[in-house]
Amino acid sequence: MRSQNLIAMSFFEYKDIVEEGDLVLAFISRNDIKPIRVTKNAILNTRYGNFLHNDMIGSPYGKQMAGAKGYGFIHLLHPTAEMWTISLPHRTQIVYTHDSSYIMQRLNVVNGSRVIEAGTGSGSFTHSFSRSVGLKGRVFTYEFHEPRYLEAKREIEDHGIDVNTFITHRDVCQDGFEIQVPENFHNGDNKINAQVIFLDLPSPWIAINNLNNVIDPQMKVGICCFSPCIEQVHKTVESLQENGWVDIEMVECRGKRWEARKEMVRDVNDVIKRLKDIQSRRDHGIESRKRVKLEQQEDKEAGVPRGFNPFGKGERVKEGDINYSWKDVTKIESEIKTHTSYLTFAFKVPLIIPE
Repeated sequence: MRSQNLIAMSFFEYKDIVEEGDLVLAFISRNDIKPIRVTKNAILNTRYGNFLHNDMIGSPYGKQMAGAKGYGFIHLLHPTAEMWTISLPHRTQIVYTHDSSYIMQRLNVVNGSRVIEAGTGSGSFTHSFSRSVGLKGRVFTYEFHEPRYLEAKREIEDHGIDVNTFITHRDVCQDGFEIQVPENFHNGDNKINAQVIFLDLPSPWIAINNLNNVIDPQMKVGICCFSPCIEQVHKTVESLQENGWVDIEMVECRGKRWEARKEMVRDVNDVIKRLKDIQSRRDHGIESRKRVKLEQQEDKEAGVPRGFNPFGKGERVKEGDINYSWKDVTKIESEIKTHTSYLTFAFKVPLIIPE
């Protein structure tokens, strides 16, 4: 049985101090963030050292924590939907934040929204939906693969988001979306009444045929289908049109971060010097390089500074040093965690019945 405090710390509210039983994201490096449950006398073992859970208890979130023997360090981060996306154990391809944030903006997911998600997969988007709809909203998520369903169900309960998220083991393409809705998840009519639909399925065009009985008949309902190839998009659009969905639009998100920095302005004399250096090494061969290395070693032992070489090894110059000329440049991030998928949006407007 979880404490109410554990529910609050997980993904709905923020807390300042790490307590026993908390879910903490240990930031080891940019590409290594490990989710841990803080337990007395436990140890987190990493390639940078060992970290005692006892030392984590009582520490503030965001703290840089040193290893048990003073070697290495990690940061103790509070769990959020975005941080969970980049640290969760992958069971399937996941929806990354730049996609999920755009989808929720387009579908107007707000506090109190009722959402259908199929399939759950690794639970990345499930956590984002749960946080966005708040305690007044509801998320109904479906997963057809039983081992993934069981693992996702365990995480949903362990993270405390089962207060507004209900997971079902079902193939929605074959069996539809209708379920026995728990009493605290319906509005007195035992129906889902979803206002937002998200389908991440191999055949979303089949599932679309089964939605009519689970969407809110009195509100504008939005849908997004997440598909990796254009052939799937084509079949999905046909099914949406046949089932009365309108304002159909396909979008592809290819988000990249931009890096802004300063780059040294090099003088033509630096280029000439560099070219002469290359030619000299070609003319004199390996003996010349041995001599240069020997001179560098002698200078190092004598404490003679290497001097600055804008094209090779030498003293490092701090970016923006006023003794040199700089220009502002931008560069697109070379790699970003994502995968190519098309987002197909559509809406269904309720029929206006004349009085």
